[in-house]
Amino acid sequence: MAASQQSDQMVGILRDTIVALVRRDGPDLSARQLGVFLTCYLQDGAHTVRGLAADLNVSKPAITRALDRLGELDLARRKVDPMDRRSVLVQRTLKGAAFLRDLRSIMNEATAPARKSTPAAEERRSRSSHG
Repeated sequence: MAASQQSDQMVGILRDTIVALVRRDGPDLSARQLGVFLTCYLQDGAHTVRGLAADLNVSKPAITRALDRLGELDLARRKVDPMDRRSVLVQRTLKGAAFLRDLRSIMNEATAPARKSTPAAEERRSRSSHG
């Protein structure tokens, strides 16, 4: 049951994070766009359209559409690879780095209630109220 409770908490954190993103002023990304964004920002190395399509197991046109939107929002940009002009590299941006910081902050706020309600925290509260 602990695994189920932990899964429920993680889904709750995901929900709270998505709701906070939807409510705030700023870009509203689809799941695919967010997946592409997070892959580019959290995995080191050069990212290409072909590589992202393989990593996420989606088509190259789907990656291109996601990158179009991320480019409109200045969260990522594309650049022709100078070493292989057939390949397109995905670059991070300052605005994208700021969005990632905001996302981390939102997730930290969303996890705060979950941390307070862990079994260990419940036991500490119980002991302190009876002590």
